[in-house]
Amino acid sequence: MFSKEESKQLREEFWTSFGKSYPRKWILYNTKIKNLSLKFHFDRKIAMVCLDLEDDLDSRINRWDKLTQLKGILITEYLPTAVYEDSYFLSNGKEISRIFVSCVEQVSIHDKGSWGTVMRFLYDTMDKFESFFLTNRDFISA
Repeated sequence: MFSKEESKQLREEFWTSFGKSYPRKWILYNTKIKNLSLKFHFDRKIAMVCLDLEDDLDSRINRWDKLTQLKGILITEYLPTAVYEDSYFLSNGKEISRIFVSCVEQVSIHDKGSWGTVMRFLYDTMDKFESFFLTNRDFISA
């Protein structure tokens, strides 16, 4: 078991190592579409890459409809294991819409032995998510 401080240090060490091992400027929050972001997530149980819609319900529905129209392209050309969830609840109770890909390996940010696998997964998956997003941004934002 790790203390909060030890856990925090491990998280910082992981993200610093990831940035040094895979240096790149990611889009993440700079999508140029309000309330749409690409995110990395890695904790004690799961690693995933997400596309999140965090807008009010009406705006989210309209943008989600466009993303749903692109589902076949995302699945066949970029990320075959992508999961679409129109109603996803964050740990704080906030409801968003999310498309995500989870690492299939058993991983934990507390297990340095899994870091290499997770870093490769995060890099490869976000690279594909960004390619999909950039190719379709005009359609998504219209």
